[in-house]
Amino acid sequence: MKSLSLCLFASFALLSPVSAQETNKIEAKLDTIIQKLDTNQGTLNEVAKAVKSEAPPAAASVPAAPADAAVKADIETVQLNLNLVWMVITGALVFVMQAGFAMVELGFARAKNSINIIMKNFLDFCISAIVFMFLGFGLMFGTSAGGLIGGDSFWLSNHAADDKLWAFWFFQVVFAGTACTIVSGAMAERTKFVGYLIYAALLAAIVYPLGGHWAWGSFGGAYGVGGEKGWLEAMGFVDFAGSTVVHGCGGACALAGILVVGARHGRFAKDGTPRLIAGHNIPLAALGVFILWFGWFGFNAGSTLLGNGTIGRIAVNTTIAPAAAALSAMLSMWFVQGRPDVGITLNGSLGGAVGVTACCANISPASAFIVGLIAGIITTVATIALERMKIDDAVGAVPVHLGNGWWGTLSVALFDQNGFDAHKLGVQALGTFSVTLSAFVICFGIFKLVDMTVGLRATDNEQIDGLDFAEHAANAYPDFQTTEQA
Repeated sequence: MKSLSLCLFASFALLSPVSAQETNKIEAKLDTIIQKLDTNQGTLNEVAKAVKSEAPPAAASVPAAPADAAVKADIETVQLNLNLVWMVITGALVFVMQAGFAMVELGFARAKNSINIIMKNFLDFCISAIVFMFLGFGLMFGTSAGGLIGGDSFWLSNHAADDKLWAFWFFQVVFAGTACTIVSGAMAERTKFVGYLIYAALLAAIVYPLGGHWAWGSFGGAYGVGGEKGWLEAMGFVDFAGSTVVHGCGGACALAGILVVGARHGRFAKDGTPRLIAGHNIPLAALGVFILWFGWFGFNAGSTLLGNGTIGRIAVNTTIAPAAAALSAMLSMWFVQGRPDVGITLNGSLGGAVGVTACCANISPASAFIVGLIAGIITTVATIALERMKIDDAVGAVPVHLGNGWWGTLSVALFDQNGFDAHKLGVQALGTFSVTLSAFVICFGIFKLVDMTVGLRATDNEQIDGLDFAEHAANAYPDFQTTEQA
């Protein structure tokens, strides 16, 4: 304390010079104050300790609470924006799959039908986008009527420009386009253009949204529409990215279409013997498969609707399953016919992609390998079976999308990382059966109605000339002479 007295005195003296008498008086007063402080030091320490011990524990953290809340809000905003960007980017990848489907169908078909194929693949998405905006989206994600169908949100123009709903809508419309265009390849080379467009509008507006609502009806709740579960979703049905909802639906509609329209002219002899109708550009078909596989990373990983760590393993599974399926499809057909077949190999990889679509988020890469191996065999066996039943699928859409749509949906329960559950397998079987059967029945009725009104099947002469000439009065390759022209 004496040192404190000297410091105070020195400071005072420097700041304000005084006489010796005044200095002595000041020093005496300081000594008196210091003595009192020394006497009461213990009391002051005890009081300080008591005050500190009685202070509420949370008092120190109160000023930091507003800052923590602000940081948390900023993190949530960044995550939301990341999710929206992720949906738009992966939705764009799924849109690119339209080009992949077009290339596959072009390559597996004959040159004289190329323009017709491009027109169908291009226009079916254009039509799907319009009818999905006006009707399909609301039926799929609107307020549920008993878990069966949505009943509102049919036209979304009243939402703000930065509403998060728009990214969700965009991601969903490209899925509707995918389901629609699956049918084009199966019915290629003998289906009238107008009849096909009518089907496309009805599938995207009604058929696809119906099964979509049953399995995914509540998904729009996070984006301001609907929110109630469809009846299958309420039972625990899981179809992560659409083995059944998208591919099974499209494959079932394709089967209905080819049964109504019949086989291509010359595909089977009078005694039923199958005749090969070779595609005109297999390298183009292979390019289409690569494009589809590329887009599938958006199809599966984008279905998280979240930009987080789960997308990594989903992308790995989407790599492993198609690769394994291509190998098993090639080997199985090699065993059957004594040589590897390029068409089956390419379709096998697509079958593997379809097979892992429903289960890519809840299985390991080792399980994805097994799913892919079996998917490739399913593709081969189903292709041979359709031919023996004299059902003409021009590109193999039914084996790839319907057969492996069933398989992939069941694989959700068979290979679940949390263990097998027989009840869950039953729910999965009920779900894939219900969605695909309803799609088949409705589309069969649609194609029958179209056939009886505007006509669905091109005549034999139109098929011989090629639909490019019969429907569009054009030639995709004017500088080349096709085998048919020769």
